[in-house]
Amino acid sequence: MVVPTCLLRVRQVGALRPNRANVRRHSEVNLKAIKASLRQFGQQKPIVVDSRGVVIAGNGTLEAARQLGWTHIAAVESELTGKDRTAYAIADNRTGELAEWDEDILAEHLKAIGKIEVGFSKDAIAKLMRSVEKAAAKQPDIPECFQVVIECASETHQKQLYERLTGEGMKCSLLVL
Repeated sequence: MVVPTCLLRVRQVGALRPNRANVRRHSEVNLKAIKASLRQFGQQKPIVVDSRGVVIAGNGTLEAARQLGWTHIAAVESELTGKDRTAYAIADNRTGELAEWDEDILAEHLKAIGKIEVGFSKDAIAKLMRSVEKAAAKQPDIPECFQVVIECASETHQKQLYERLTGEGMKCSLLVL
């Protein structure tokens, strides 16, 4: 397999065009979150464009940058064309959707970062915190179990004792230490 080469450049926002065939739509809520991220952290990953300046991946980021009044943006120029270009654009969006949140770790991180906006509404954060706290408060059902360990003189003695005790209806496990 040949890996296509890519060229990273700073491009003029006005020279780039969104992909009209983009399969993802960016709501105002989504664009607000992208803008908040760009304001807070800057652009931490480039968008992907073709040689004509059409966005393959990062349409939302380009639109958010425009709304913020940015004049330049980092972009990787991809050599992908045709079906590969389309497939990459779909895969870029889909792969993120397939990931799952570890809610316990997410809750810890959200508590630690405080009021930094990361795309979660206050209501969503409150609901997550309640869910994590409720799960932490619930104790797992662990049945009481009392054990006696008996040291046997031989394997034969162990077998005889096991047969006798299980015959009396006791639950037994064999151990060799």
